[in-house]
Amino acid sequence: MSQIPLADLNAADKAGFVAALANVVEYSPWIAEKLAGQRPFTGINQLHTALMAAIQSAEPDVQLALIRAHPDLANKTQRAAGLTAESTDEQNSAGLDRLSDAEYAAFERVNNAYREKFGFPYIVCVRRHTKDSVLRDFETRLLNIAKTETRRAIEEIGRISALRLDQLVVADDKLKVHGRLSTHVLDNHAGKPAPGIPVELIELASLGESRVIARTVTNADGRTDQPLIGGRPLPIGRYELRFRVARYYAERNVPLSEPAFLDEIPLRFAISEPENHYHVPLLVTPWSYATYRGS
Repeated sequence: MSQIPLADLNAADKAGFVAALANVVEYSPWIAEKLAGQRPFTGINQLHTALMAAIQSAEPDVQLALIRAHPDLANKTQRAAGLTAESTDEQNSAGLDRLSDAEYAAFERVNNAYREKFGFPYIVCVRRHTKDSVLRDFETRLLNIAKTETRRAIEEIGRISALRLDQLVVADDKLKVHGRLSTHVLDNHAGKPAPGIPVELIELASLGESRVIARTVTNADGRTDQPLIGGRPLPIGRYELRFRVARYYAERNVPLSEPAFLDEIPLRFAISEPENHYHVPLLVTPWSYATYRGS
């Protein structure tokens, strides 16, 4: 997706403006048409606020049509027929294109139950979720009444559109749509950072396979050169960080048992705030380790 400077959007003719923003909200170019007459926008936050105001001020039947324009999640038939490029990328980011049979069955069950109860598709900003958290959210929201779910659907459309605008429009200001996950390793035995520690980040799954989403090695400061997750929301869910430490100590001639008492260290934790910074460090000796949530 090519990015567009906000200044160019402000200067474009109406047709060009609408074409550029037509897919920011799924199959609803009428929103971009309404925004075209409100230019110029001073920043991307003002643009997104105007977008949400257009949705929230629309008549109830228009809002319902907007909600119904969105696809079901992990629906094989709809995927085969073709989703928008934006929806495909968003669903794939959460692994919804590679579900286990048990996960597909779970999604089919909750999709059908949700549509039967509310008469429209369940909408969630999947870039903020893992597969497990989407299924948990489904079950929670099935308990709501239709009025609540209409409001929730519009809130989620707001999150989806904010992320799409963030990818599309270049502006001096930024939308608060990204989080960051980082780590570092402190060698408490030597009292200094630990370089050269292999690190894996695994997204844990209940019904399907867990997946490795980052592999890296700590640098001279005991940190990673890049965040484990950055430049996007932190998907809500359960994770495991794995650190391989035995070789690090062996290379420094620290006496170790055979096999080493600590070799691969797993740290399990959960993320619940997609737009925040989570720092999950490892404080380690050959015989002990600790962690905490930093920021």
